[in-house]
Amino acid sequence: MKRIAIYDTTLRDGAQGQGISFSPGGKLRVAKRLDEFGVDYIEGGYAASNPKDMAFFRDVKKQGLSHARISAFGSTRRANIHPGDDLGCQALVEADTPVVTIFGKSWKLHVHDVLRTTEEENRAMIADTVAFLKEHGKEVVYDAEHFFDGYKDDPEYAISTLKAAGDAGADILVLCDTNGGTMSHEVAEYTRAVVDATGLPVGIHAHNDAELGVANSIASIQAGAVHIQGTINGFGERTGNANLNSVIANLKLKLGYDCLREGSIGQLHDVAEFVYELANVRPNPKLPYVGESAFAHKAGMHVDGVRKNPASFEHVDPSEVGNDRHILISELSGASNVFLKLVEMGLHYDKGAPEVKEIRGELERMEQAGYEFEAADASFQLLIQKTLKQHQSFFTLEMFRAIAEKREASGKTISEASVKIDVNGESEYTVAEGDGPVDALDQALRKALSRFYPVLAEVILTDYRVRILDPEEHTAARTRVLVESTDGVDTWSTVGVSENVIEASLEALIDSMEFKLLLEEKKNA
Repeated sequence: MKRIAIYDTTLRDGAQGQGISFSPGGKLRVAKRLDEFGVDYIEGGYAASNPKDMAFFRDVKKQGLSHARISAFGSTRRANIHPGDDLGCQALVEADTPVVTIFGKSWKLHVHDVLRTTEEENRAMIADTVAFLKEHGKEVVYDAEHFFDGYKDDPEYAISTLKAAGDAGADILVLCDTNGGTMSHEVAEYTRAVVDATGLPVGIHAHNDAELGVANSIASIQAGAVHIQGTINGFGERTGNANLNSVIANLKLKLGYDCLREGSIGQLHDVAEFVYELANVRPNPKLPYVGESAFAHKAGMHVDGVRKNPASFEHVDPSEVGNDRHILISELSGASNVFLKLVEMGLHYDKGAPEVKEIRGELERMEQAGYEFEAADASFQLLIQKTLKQHQSFFTLEMFRAIAEKREASGKTISEASVKIDVNGESEYTVAEGDGPVDALDQALRKALSRFYPVLAEVILTDYRVRILDPEEHTAARTRVLVESTDGVDTWSTVGVSENVIEASLEALIDSMEFKLLLEEKKNA
């Protein structure tokens, strides 16, 4: 089976996506992680674009990469200028990377309307730039920008631009679906035509505007391409680039291609999460293979099938890509959902046991009251423990009060909360201020508990969401609050419901503290 080269452009093309940005240190960490993962090429940035990218090329040499080759990105020379006199070409050499990737025009529309030059000069720009970079000892990746649009317009001219790059010494000819609108059958047809016409190694660079980025990449490989460009998590301009998570998993697990070092596919989920973290972007739970929902099962019939044979509702074993199976709990849950959740918790009951029936009944009662445990797994685990009478609360809330006060029209609103708790017969009363009444309650609760449970100082709130359950009741409507918490190692979500948003928030906060203490109890058992 042929080897497929993986070319990652997360740090350049991915960083052009809306809301995506990497710090200088973050770029280096991503490059190191991608190298460990086993990608073949890492495109670090645009050599002539900004000092940050040039600094990356300088600093990445100190990282001691073991496998990946770093590429600097740029364009062909400008019209009627020698490459040695072109600032962009000079920057590509100064970047001092072993690989250089340049883009040139394949579409006559761009030649005439964007470059405003002749078709002959465009070919010369491509050939001269490739030859110049080869003279400086570079491996040259030629990105044929808008190739598929150019081929539709004039196949002969589009291929002539590729031949200009190939004849000048380009090592790989990459066909770019820059607008992202080409259909998969067209990608396959045009890729075959290029392979036959040039006899050179061909690659694919697909964008996702028609949601075909991954499909088009695979189609190109099956038509003869040997090199795929894309980004982790599909980051990129507009709707993004071909998602390398899915590309790699499909190549490796579905088609059997060699595209990573042996055993690396199991790191896929962790790599995706790592890149999200460094980009400071919340992970997309719906991403295939690596998303939190990729192997999540909710309907009782599906869960029952998975319990009997995971292959019945899973196209691959989630562990192959480093992901986990998630059994969701909701009003759609059957006995199998509850049974498997009990197994996750280390509790062993038969599917038809009365305990399972009792938990289902309590779940239905809570759901009717407005609770939703699909996104609040920690609260559901506590519900199970309480229903089975296997959980004794670590503390009891005896009273709380929260106020918001504004003393002057132009002054700042002050939020203050007080709580009184009981721990094994010993009371503690505290007062705290916060940015709002919920924050003040959180601070007061922590303050009260800290004397008894110092470990709660590790817990921080990472998300807070409020939903009105019955808006027709206006201000008297019930409110559901979801709180996400973490201690830096584990992350969990809890839920509270009440007509009073403060009370609902406090309920979710109490569950969060209880769950952390339950985790500690299990660790120390």
